[in-house]
Amino acid sequence: MTGWQEFALALGAFMLSHLVPRIGGLRDRLIQAMGRRVYFALYGALSLALLAWVIAAAGRAPYVALWDQAAWTRWAPFLLTPVVFVLTACGIGSPLPDSLGGSRKRAFDPGWPGFAAISRHPLLLALVLWAGAHVLPNGDLAHVVLFGLFAAFPLLAIWAFDRRAMKTYSAQQLQSAPILSLRPLVTLDWWRSNARSVLIRAAIGLVLWVGALHLHGPVIGVWPFPN
Repeated sequence: MTGWQEFALALGAFMLSHLVPRIGGLRDRLIQAMGRRVYFALYGALSLALLAWVIAAAGRAPYVALWDQAAWTRWAPFLLTPVVFVLTACGIGSPLPDSLGGSRKRAFDPGWPGFAAISRHPLLLALVLWAGAHVLPNGDLAHVVLFGLFAAFPLLAIWAFDRRAMKTYSAQQLQSAPILSLRPLVTLDWWRSNARSVLIRAAIGLVLWVGALHLHGPVIGVWPFPN
């Protein structure tokens, strides 16, 4: 198997693993048969394994340079990745209006949107930022395809989730949970209601970022600190 064949196979397997469960209600039937926790534990493990494979396969693909790496481009993932981890930590389990990672037990309240006042799709935006930040310093064809698709995939998911959310919430209700707004961060009332939860989750995200930063070299094989 050539480098390009392995890369195409790994990328196709990763994409299909996210698309196939949604065909014909397959995911719902598997959840019913296994239980939600078991299903998502197995699905998460499979997704991580396929992600590791596709990243490794991109590194083994023939190197076709599209642009040279400038020193400043290494700052993009270094500065944006902590934002990615904070968005992820704040988004998982939050009451979001129908989005990836949102709580199924805590209903979204347009009058008290919580972290959704910053973004109703924090995990999907985190994926876009992560992928976009990694395109800049990786100007070879395989990695541009890899990170370009990883940026496009959550953008399509945002569109799909919003279409579904419009069946439950009105456009006016969704205005309280924009795709992205930094206004709550400078609003005292929002901080009074959300400071404890947001600061704890943000701290957890930053701790995880520091851990991932130091594991990047041993696991991925690339030194992540800008020179």
